[in-house]
Amino acid sequence: MALDSMAEILEAVEKTGKPFWEVILDTDVEERQVSREDSIEKMRFTWRNMVAASDAYTGTRRSVSGLVGGDGAKMRQFIQSGQVIGGHLLGEIIAEALAMGESNACMRKIVAAPTAGACGVLPAVLIPLYRWELAAERKILEALYVASGIGAVIAYRACISGAAGGCQAEIGTASAMAAGALVALRRGDAAQIANATAMALKNLMGLICDPVAGLVEVPCVKRNVIGAMNAVSSADMALAGIESRVPVDQVIDAMGDVSRHMPVEFRETALGGLAVTEFGLRAKENLKKQR
Repeated sequence: MALDSMAEILEAVEKTGKPFWEVILDTDVEERQVSREDSIEKMRFTWRNMVAASDAYTGTRRSVSGLVGGDGAKMRQFIQSGQVIGGHLLGEIIAEALAMGESNACMRKIVAAPTAGACGVLPAVLIPLYRWELAAERKILEALYVASGIGAVIAYRACISGAAGGCQAEIGTASAMAAGALVALRRGDAAQIANATAMALKNLMGLICDPVAGLVEVPCVKRNVIGAMNAVSSADMALAGIESRVPVDQVIDAMGDVSRHMPVEFRETALGGLAVTEFGLRAKENLKKQR
């Protein structure tokens, strides 16, 4: 089965009686001509590398520009104070998103999900649940199949790179993937997964890519946080029975259309937005002097 629409996945779920994740697993087995066990093992390898990247974070490294590093550690310290507005779990999600985004900026090993710039969103919502023993590894792997299926459809119908579609394509897609994964973890059905995906993508539609000094640092790292938090709220809405009025495939198509009409200044060129603020231009000049 070609992963070119969410409608096709939902139809396969209804026709076969299999859960969303298993439809994606079957597709992977068919397309790559591998065994079911090999497919699951590859997904397990991916997941364990996410966890390893999180475990390796210390907060002591700084990026080449010096603009990024240490915020994940600061957030974890703040969690310990008991003053986090959203509570411990949301605090951990914020910290994880920051830590993973920083790891990417500091040239540490990460898992692109779906891109390096958006690498913090998916692990941010999954790793805390795993560490708190609220989700077993087997269930995490199933959720990752859901996320990968969503990402594949968005990549086919729209785009997943900031250069092609702005930050909506990177953080927006990662957030949609994470929202669907969370719904699956909470035993939501395929329709709820689709609604969570649609709402998450809608909420970030139009988000530009304006990296200061052309680096995947500012504002990229902190946008991983909003992607993760958006995923949580979208998943909760879907699980509550709230539906996206616009069908998910139409939302994806709309994001692709926005991408095609987005000015080049807002597509990873560092020619607009925050990149051309006084701070942004000064950071660019300082980086030139370092080189």
